[in-house]
Amino acid sequence: MRYLVLALCLAVTATATAARAESGTDPDWPCVQRKQPHLSLGQMWSGPEPDETARELARTPEIAALADRLEQRRLPLAEAEAEIAEFAKSADNRQLTALMVAIFDRIDPHRAALIAGIARYGNKQVDLAKRIQGHRDKMETMQKAEAPDFDAIDAEEQQLDWDTRIFQDRQQALTYVCETPVILEQRVFALARAIAAGLQ
Repeated sequence: MRYLVLALCLAVTATATAARAESGTDPDWPCVQRKQPHLSLGQMWSGPEPDETARELARTPEIAALADRLEQRRLPLAEAEAEIAEFAKSADNRQLTALMVAIFDRIDPHRAALIAGIARYGNKQVDLAKRIQGHRDKMETMQKAEAPDFDAIDAEEQQLDWDTRIFQDRQQALTYVCETPVILEQRVFALARAIAAGLQ
């Protein structure tokens, strides 16, 4: 039964890879979500376009420290929005724009690094699937021998079991891994909306 489940996983992985290749997307991308390596500030931010002054303000200690805190996912959005509202009481539009720039400049590179890691993760799954198939083919050949070496077959089966367990564990984790860039994108958008609410 375990090998039937594995075969189904391998078939789904192969079908998804083929579909992505046909659609012109990255064939190494293992997620259902569309691959978008970088976000655009214009996609997230409806406020003033940042000028050089705003970008310089984004590097000031006060705004940089606030951005460092707000970008952390462990800080609940409700608390982040409250901090933004408090900051907005004494900030002008340029400072609010600078805060948006500072947040974006922190989250986007982090998200891009995660996406690169997910692609490597997907490649490892493909390599592991090929290795599992290699174990199965080898076992089948060994079992058909005139004088099968049962100790060698048992050793090969143990390796197959081990690789299968790793593959299945990693496949289950993939759902969460693929959601992480989406969560970061949603956080940028929510923070951008909270900052924009303070514009005058």
